[in-house]
Amino acid sequence: MIPTDVPLIDPARSSIPAATIAARTPTQLAVGRLRRDRVAIASLVVIALMVILALVAPLIASWAGHPVHRQYRDTGLTEFGLPVGPRTEFWLGTDQLGRDLLVRLAYGARISLLVGAVSTVAAVGVGTTIGLAAGFFGGWTDRILSWLIDTTLSLPFLLFAISLVSLVGPGLGITVVVIVLFSWCPIARVVRGQVLTLREREFVEAARSLGAGPMRIMVVDILPNLVAPLVVYGTLLVPQAVVFEATLSFLGLGVIPPTATWGAMLADGAQLYRVAWWMVVFPAAAVLALTLAFNLLGDAVRDAFDPRRVEAQPK
Repeated sequence: MIPTDVPLIDPARSSIPAATIAARTPTQLAVGRLRRDRVAIASLVVIALMVILALVAPLIASWAGHPVHRQYRDTGLTEFGLPVGPRTEFWLGTDQLGRDLLVRLAYGARISLLVGAVSTVAAVGVGTTIGLAAGFFGGWTDRILSWLIDTTLSLPFLLFAISLVSLVGPGLGITVVVIVLFSWCPIARVVRGQVLTLREREFVEAARSLGAGPMRIMVVDILPNLVAPLVVYGTLLVPQAVVFEATLSFLGLGVIPPTATWGAMLADGAQLYRVAWWMVVFPAAAVLALTLAFNLLGDAVRDAFDPRRVEAQPK
């Protein structure tokens, strides 16, 4: 299918030799648009900086000479037992226990990015599988899976998370499980809708006529046509997972202390924000920067893959 945003050129009337006209796939067009999108480039830079911060967290702790869990009650707290603000020894200040906030912020980036990446991959995998099965087979399979999607969406997130954590106990694994359980449903709905349209296309009928089975048709013929929406929704799921993890940690339902997480740091800062503003400002800025960058990148990816987008032609 010819992309609608590519102007058609009649070789007979064009002064450009036909041999120099190169066709471009939708993916190549999308990549070219992203490279020209300043917002997308800025978002990628912010995400790259966060990834670098998470990777070099041990180096930051070694350079500062402050292990992530070390409490500096002599130099990291005032004479009244309050955290010290940003200074030469502690660039971002300390928390209520005298721990270096910069080091804990870097280690918290590891948890947020790990939870965001793992949860997104798992949610996309589960949602794609269920959406493919519901849309392709239809009938009772579609009804049962659609009922499962609607039932999951009707569950209150916080109430379910509190109940599950109270039974199993807090931890990184249960945090990922809770996030995945509430993230796969929108993807499954989108995939189901796309498959309902694609299964009636000519290339699917041709594959059936050649004797291809349902699994081969779904994986080989239909799934490649879902890459664009899956990439878009996957990009938008990462900030959602980061916010979910921060919310659970803020409520004491996420990663077990003393592991550094941005949500737990915000919970600590909420108690001392009047005298230690840095305990709230820096973790909140990190959460805001990461989630905003992924959201803006997701919007840019969505626009880049839009086949109805018309490129501005140079005059």
